[in-house]
Amino acid sequence: MHAQHPPRPADPLDLLELDTLLTPDERAVRDSVRTFCDRRVEPHIAEWFERGAIEDIRGLTKELGELGLLGMHLEGYGCAGMSAVDYGLACLELEATDSGLRSLVSVQGSLAMFAIHAFGSEEQKEEWLPRLAAGTAIGCFGLTEPDSGSDPGSMRTHARRDGADWVLDGRKMWITNGSVADVAVVWARTEDGVRGFVVPTDTPGSSAPAIKHKMSLRASVTSELVLDAVRLPSTAVLPGVRGLRGPLSCLNEARYGIAWGAMGAARSAFRTALAYAGDRVQFDRPISSFQLTQAKLTDMALELAKGTLLAFHLGRIKDDRGLRPEQVSHGKLNNTRAALEICRTARTVLGANGISLEYPVIRHANNLESILTYEGTVEMHTLMIGQALTGQAAFR
Repeated sequence: MHAQHPPRPADPLDLLELDTLLTPDERAVRDSVRTFCDRRVEPHIAEWFERGAIEDIRGLTKELGELGLLGMHLEGYGCAGMSAVDYGLACLELEATDSGLRSLVSVQGSLAMFAIHAFGSEEQKEEWLPRLAAGTAIGCFGLTEPDSGSDPGSMRTHARRDGADWVLDGRKMWITNGSVADVAVVWARTEDGVRGFVVPTDTPGSSAPAIKHKMSLRASVTSELVLDAVRLPSTAVLPGVRGLRGPLSCLNEARYGIAWGAMGAARSAFRTALAYAGDRVQFDRPISSFQLTQAKLTDMALELAKGTLLAFHLGRIKDDRGLRPEQVSHGKLNNTRAALEICRTARTVLGANGISLEYPVIRHANNLESILTYEGTVEMHTLMIGQALTGQAAFR
């Protein structure tokens, strides 16, 4: 018989002891990102959100590069070569501070850098990846268009041959990092199908007007990309892929990080609600002693633990043998939905204070309204899982 060890004291923030699933190295990665966020971003993030701008975004990006977070799951070219679980833990900690911070890292590493790393020429990799990994350059990813979101195959941006050059025309929409980017990976229709192009943003004809009046992801740069007869050399095309498989494989990389990141936003909201319920006194008692409040806290804790376990399981699969698209959809769909519900419930625990930026809850809730939609809406991920279950494509 195994010896019985005395039970550990319960940690209200980790009743299931999920922390024990991590290796010491994984905990070290998590702790280093958490320490950075607490020191560098947390004191300012509410102000940045309210102002709608990140102060010194280039300096912040360089610091993220110095920490090894940009393209951290990629190998070579100055990238850290960390595991999928390491990357997921980083996404969780980044989004526990703000979804905009995780979006900056995710778009840089899982979209722009991953596209060049997976499909680029050696010259493209050597030119861009070390700078992007170091944070001395910023990248963005141009797929979504004003009239083409869930159906990227209907994109209107096109590229045509003109002698040895390519000429791009079109518009992209809702582009994270767009107006501060040094390079854009742009997907366009050609006579040979959809192709990807590495577009330095100082190329004549390329512009990126900022999108204003957002009520979500305010601490994140969101832009259009306007491509007006942008002339590129033949070496600008990504040689390693044709068709929608290219951009969709990049999106799956980013969606995996979202499954982790959403749980970071949820953890922050839950932690805030738990602490507030213990401090807030009504009817001569802390509201945490009331049955309805305990029911809310219990439901939040259950969904947070389940979503974190799902993200962790997906990370182990990804490190072991790679993820199928429907598995990524499970994580993105479940965890963004659960996180948003946790934030909404936490808001009710805080009452009127729940709408104040003195607390992070309404900021996370507003951000998650975007996360719920971008990189695959609820409807599209539902149908992707449905197709895997039935063998029938309901959206084609």
